[in-house]
Amino acid sequence: MLMKIARLFVIKTRLEAFAIIYALALGAIQRGRVYLDIYPGFQGVLLFLACTGAVFMAGAAILDSVRYRTASRAAAVFEGRA
Repeated sequence: MLMKIARLFVIKTRLEAFAIIYALALGAIQRGRVYLDIYPGFQGVLLFLACTGAVFMAGAAILDSVRYRTASRAAAVFEGRA
């Protein structure tokens, strides 16, 4: 039963990955706007860019993991393991 619930939180398709990256980006932009209010000037801009840069790195990692999972699943089907 616990495994069935855990499978709900696994990213299976690129569409799901893009939806999660979009949600991360919305949160990062909101956090960056708060940083701009708290730290006006150059420091706020740097923190804003750090927030958005983190989304780019996380998005790349998520998309790579989905691509790897799809490729390994296809290889298993091709070899007859699945």
